[in-house]
Amino acid sequence: MLGRFTVRPADDGSDRFGVWDSAVNGWRATGIDDEKRAHDLASDLDVQYDAHSPRPPDAIRHVDPAQQVQRAAWSTGELDVWIRDNGEWLGRVRDENGHITWIPGANLQLA
Repeated sequence: MLGRFTVRPADDGSDRFGVWDSAVNGWRATGIDDEKRAHDLASDLDVQYDAHSPRPPDAIRHVDPAQQVQRAAWSTGELDVWIRDNGEWLGRVRDENGHITWIPGANLQLA
């Protein structure tokens, strides 16, 4: 279940953000000042957990240092981790603005 964790505006009327855990239907984190930081946290949690529990260690491959890659759309980004989700390897790629996209491995190539 990629996307188990989503960023939502805080429900307390503030300008802050939180990370919602769809598997338990509740907040995983609240009071985050920066929306980008909230998205980073949600993505890090998606690396660690699938729909039911922590991902097995053999389902995660960190790329250190992160590598430049090209997507099939021929845009570039930085790959920093692989996860196996529903039998498919997905790479977490950040674009030049820091936005995160999960891309199937078959759609990536080194830049």
